[in-house]
Amino acid sequence: MLREKNLSIYIVISPLPISVRGRQLRPISIFASEPQPIVLEGLYSVLAQCDDLVFAGAVSRINDAFEESNRLRPDVALIDLGSGGLASALRYIASLKAASINSYAVLWVVELPEMEAFRALQMGARGIIKKTAPVPKLLECLREVGAGKIWMDEAENVTAFLQRKETSRLTPREREVVHLICRGMKNRQIAENLRITPGTVKVHLMHIFEKTGLKDRLALAVHGQELVGVEPQSKEASTS
Repeated sequence: MLREKNLSIYIVISPLPISVRGRQLRPISIFASEPQPIVLEGLYSVLAQCDDLVFAGAVSRINDAFEESNRLRPDVALIDLGSGGLASALRYIASLKAASINSYAVLWVVELPEMEAFRALQMGARGIIKKTAPVPKLLECLREVGAGKIWMDEAENVTAFLQRKETSRLTPREREVVHLICRGMKNRQIAENLRITPGTVKVHLMHIFEKTGLKDRLALAVHGQELVGVEPQSKEASTS
């Protein structure tokens, strides 16, 4: 049972490592910042049915999240934006990075404009998922992020595309543009970096979208490293 430690912090006792084919595998630990106790109870119940995921603890206020994350060191932190908003979530992510806490943050949102989502990913968020997402989708997100990948709610077509290896059609210049998009550069900055005009950057982006099937800059920023053959960062590497 989930039990309340005080008015804002919840804790649970983690299970022992599971055994798979003779090997001891530690479940992915999930921490949550969520103000509604009934939502936390539901999350705890769902994770309790998984062998590879475990509820590590929770807080009801984002202001308490860093202290508990520093103590619990969870693999994934599921952060609700309802109470503190995006600014508080980004401060939390920045604090994790400054303290070298290797916890991957997932934003649990009702709605998030594309530009704010792009900003969150550039600041270090590793996943964005809607609260209306079905349970299997939430679990998929937690597993992917726990494995060190970046996850978004609307990425169904990307996996199929990667399997077709259509990115081989990208020209060297288009690959350079993708790399700079992943670094968060705007068109004018890309143009200056590559010594081309902003109009030429727009043309390259149009061709990249046509070839990859990705629909916007945000999707390109999330999946660009995979598309051009850059391996996802490991747990030991710093988040970006």
